[in-house]
Amino acid sequence: MEIEVKTFNNCINTSMKNLSHLLLGLFLILFLFSCEKEPIDSSFYIEGMTAENYPRVDGSTSTAPLQTLIACKLLNCRYEWRQLLHAYFTWEIAPNYDDVPRSFFEERIKTSQTHHSFINLIDKKADFILTHRTVSDDEKNYAGQADVSLTETPVAHDAFIFIVNEENPVKSLTHKQIQDIYMGKITNWKEVGGNDMPIKPYVRNQNSGSQELMETIVMKGLQMPEWSEEAELSSMMLAFTQVRSEENAICYTVYYYKEQIVRDAERVKTLSVNGIYPDKSTLSSQTYPYMADVYAVIRSDLGRLSNAYKLYELLQTKAGKSVIAQSGYIPN
Repeated sequence: MEIEVKTFNNCINTSMKNLSHLLLGLFLILFLFSCEKEPIDSSFYIEGMTAENYPRVDGSTSTAPLQTLIACKLLNCRYEWRQLLHAYFTWEIAPNYDDVPRSFFEERIKTSQTHHSFINLIDKKADFILTHRTVSDDEKNYAGQADVSLTETPVAHDAFIFIVNEENPVKSLTHKQIQDIYMGKITNWKEVGGNDMPIKPYVRNQNSGSQELMETIVMKGLQMPEWSEEAELSSMMLAFTQVRSEENAICYTVYYYKEQIVRDAERVKTLSVNGIYPDKSTLSSQTYPYMADVYAVIRSDLGRLSNAYKLYELLQTKAGKSVIAQSGYIPN
């Protein structure tokens, strides 16, 4: 009887070991499977698209994650959102260079800022661009001289926002107050419900996307005073640098750049405009006053069978809108 019990116990122990080995094996299989590439999305697909024939793309600084995500999806390249600690804690979509070489992203995926991306498209140094505004008058004239016309289509919602230091008690400004601040008529924060300190407005460099948006949708033809070199910032990141360090500063950027790339809610605060705060709800409903949509832009003479034109069309499909949403933008 004792022998039978031992035999039974040995059988149980053996079965438990086999079961544990089986479970371990299943776990390893699941783990390895999770590290594999995502299956190709047949709905977001361009037949014959490779790293070698991928169109040359360019655009606004804040479209970098979307540009990278599109390429990763089309080329079946693994990727992840990654925080860059050396760049003021900004975030990017980082591709896996084992799948697609780094040289591809350096050569084919650029963000030369809005103005330069338009010039590159007109000069045929780029085939497709994503920007936060339509072509400016200067760029349109330049295109006319080159006998080039452009086709622009909005593909995502974004917003033009104003940022201040977190210590600033002001939460909202009216459209008129913003104009008066940048016209030099309101010079102290106490005039708009804040502390008794001088307002230090910052602007962006001429021809930048942000500056064009400021002049067209906020100032609406008002001629701002000339700014000192110190007040004119050459990049979006510098707007955050100044606002973080100066309690009396104010500057502007786009919603996506702050929320998805910088992600700084501790030291930089977004202001409401006319009592409406920019968020996904007010952007989707377009009730926020300063909308700044993202446009897909191509040359009008682009061949319909080219990969650049196919990409332009693809972003307007249901599958394209899904990828736009995955990047953090709100599809149009």
